[in-house]
Amino acid sequence: MNANVAQAAGFDGRGIGIAVIDSGVNDHFDLTEGTCGKSRVVYRQNFATGDPAAEVTRMRSWPVHPDLYGHGTHVAGILAGSGRCAGENRGLAYLNGIAAPQARFTGVAPAAHIVDLRALNSNGAGTDSTVIQAIDRAIQLRKQYNIRVINLSLGRPVRESYLRDPLCQAVERAWQAGIVVVVAAGNRGRLSEVTDRNGKRYEINGYGTVGSPGNDPFVITVGAMRDMGTPGRADNLIASYSSKGPTGIDRIVKPDLVAPGNRLFSATTWLPGVALTVNCAFPSRDSGAQPGGCTGGTVLHAHFPQNRSQLGVAGSFLEMSGTSMATPMVAGAAALLAQKFGAAITPDAIKAKLMKSASKSFPTRSTFGGQTIQYDLFTVGAGYLDVMGALNNTEAVPAGKPALSPSVVYYVWRGGRHGLCAGFARGELSVFEFGEPDEFMGGPVGVGWFGVVGRQLVVGRQRGLGGFAEHGVQPAVGG
Repeated sequence: MNANVAQAAGFDGRGIGIAVIDSGVNDHFDLTEGTCGKSRVVYRQNFATGDPAAEVTRMRSWPVHPDLYGHGTHVAGILAGSGRCAGENRGLAYLNGIAAPQARFTGVAPAAHIVDLRALNSNGAGTDSTVIQAIDRAIQLRKQYNIRVINLSLGRPVRESYLRDPLCQAVERAWQAGIVVVVAAGNRGRLSEVTDRNGKRYEINGYGTVGSPGNDPFVITVGAMRDMGTPGRADNLIASYSSKGPTGIDRIVKPDLVAPGNRLFSATTWLPGVALTVNCAFPSRDSGAQPGGCTGGTVLHAHFPQNRSQLGVAGSFLEMSGTSMATPMVAGAAALLAQKFGAAITPDAIKAKLMKSASKSFPTRSTFGGQTIQYDLFTVGAGYLDVMGALNNTEAVPAGKPALSPSVVYYVWRGGRHGLCAGFARGELSVFEFGEPDEFMGGPVGVGWFGVVGRQLVVGRQRGLGGFAEHGVQPAVGG
């Protein structure tokens, strides 16, 4: 995605604050200044108070509210890891049991500052209210720490229109305050069918599964790609778990972008002297923890010892997958754009540049297990993140036009043919309109076909789109 090229050109996020609203951010070797001493986590506040899931015994050197789950620290490393100070960046890495002395674990914006707003508890769960409090606090701290980006690698199922959803209203407040909000699409792309309240089943093949607040048309919603172990991205494929649009109820075209999110190594922290009483016995595998919890490290660190960057020892990095991991890729890119263009660039302009410059080169379809995945706009959005392409984009963004993701409506043509039609309201900046007006952009896209006709994006067949009745906010971690 050319982040290394951007860094070589001097774009490293210096002077930009990124608010990480997650399970917390621990101190880490690579989240320090250039001398590997002073932390770049410049502010911490805990909103997940009264956390009965964890009783913590900690050394004095750790934050008052450490990241006991491990998710937020991993996200912060992808955002802003320096790639210099941890032992693994000095030749001590072991990846999948194999020595990797040349490995470097560098974030997208390795000089940016992190504002840690802890909204998820030690089990990685939170509520609308804790997340909203954290968003509002980021708005209050915007000028003090030059917060230009909020990273939300979390979400919950859509339960109502974004016009009434309190989470969506909160992210819109941040957006209007001048902060780019980047949100994980979710990891429900493998969901094959849903059942309505009358017991009727609908085959959805992962469509309509983007969560809130990723369903809001203002924010940048991110899906996950998986690399194939090669240096280039030409053979990269969509991660099978990556949630697809359109969104429930409002049917907004999402995700907006896709970015690398599969099997990424990033920051983790072994917390000596910390005893966790959270449940470390995940349903999918046995962590070897004693009944009642696990000791040492964080929940994710203790649960996945085989994913550590140094086998048999603590390790400073952990391999994880999910749209949670793809989201800080885009958030980091937004920070680089804010660094280059300064205060003059708006969140809408950043969103437009990222989407316009994204790579549009994808296969028609791919398979994973028994799942066939189509590469339509509800799966990959405007394309694959290209950091340097966005930085080099010189197109002027029309002033006063919001870069809203369009909505789609169910349409029946004469003769009974069904489909979806995505329209752009007057005054909005169309970031999905790649062709000239009235130009037909043909090609199979999984839900039939699509084409740009005037100011509308017409899409073929789709069905079974709706919301889900679950509660709470969870980090979007996949596998």
